[in-house]
Amino acid sequence: MLVLSRQDVAALLDMGECIQAVADAFARAAAGDLPAPPGILGAHVEGGGFHVKTAALGSAPGYFAAKVNANFPNNRARFGLPTIQGVIVLFDCVSGRPLALLDSIEITILRTAAASAVAAQHLAIRSADVVTIYGCGEQGRSHLLALSHVRDVRRAFALDSDPQRAIAFASELRSALGIEVVPNEDPARAVAQSQICVTCTPAREPIFPEALLRPGLFLAAVGADNPEKQELEPAVLGRSKVVVDLVNQAATIGELHHAIEAGVMTTADVYAELGQIVCGAKPGRVSDEEIFVFDSTGTALQDVAAAGLVFERAQRTGRGTVLELT
Repeated sequence: MLVLSRQDVAALLDMGECIQAVADAFARAAAGDLPAPPGILGAHVEGGGFHVKTAALGSAPGYFAAKVNANFPNNRARFGLPTIQGVIVLFDCVSGRPLALLDSIEITILRTAAASAVAAQHLAIRSADVVTIYGCGEQGRSHLLALSHVRDVRRAFALDSDPQRAIAFASELRSALGIEVVPNEDPARAVAQSQICVTCTPAREPIFPEALLRPGLFLAAVGADNPEKQELEPAVLGRSKVVVDLVNQAATIGELHHAIEAGVMTTADVYAELGQIVCGAKPGRVSDEEIFVFDSTGTALQDVAAAGLVFERAQRTGRGTVLELT
């Protein structure tokens, strides 16, 4: 078994390749070429929780991945540790042989942004060049990087509950991408100038009200990954074309969950799963006036697609530590 650290994963996983791999995995699943990922297993404990996601990516080579993540929101303040920590175990689908044990942090960050970029490719207007990012942590950073792969972003607005964090984010990404990145404390002003918005915060009550919606907007809602988290007013989904990664999962832990509870929509009102858009079963954006929400809850399809990429590149480059289990 090959053991790959977070530093290994960061060095081996290219964002452009990750976007393509995630798109391919969603399309194949929607076309019926892959088994649907099962439901999430989880356990809540004091101060946080654990969840397990699994998926198979058959073909040559074929992989199965199981990701076990811990999510403890107060970790940085209490222990100086990341909020999310975990591992991904990658298996050979033909023989069942364990192939690799990977740190999950970098893969989770990049594959989540990759899915939003895939959605933006199909659902954001072609001329989109201004982005608003709610939440200036690692997900905010990776999302701006990923979106820059699929649209010619020239300006971004950075919003965070901590203004100093937004300032630091703007400075870093301005240098990394060579674009204008502006720390902002006025969501209405930022969204009014944007064609793409991303919410990637740990919010437990809405931070994006219906009043901010405007024709042509594409909004990726990333933060809600358990039933207690919420970033959008339910009416935002009610007024938009809603695309999800997985309907059943979004209806349980995503923004869709809150819209259903509020009575503004049902699962039947969901326009499409992302895979249906990517494989052409449903059209993406057909006019510049449509408003789209992508409800991203995160699937193991993304994890296995990214982990497979990392493993193959590690084999080619000789990176990682070999561990004999038998």
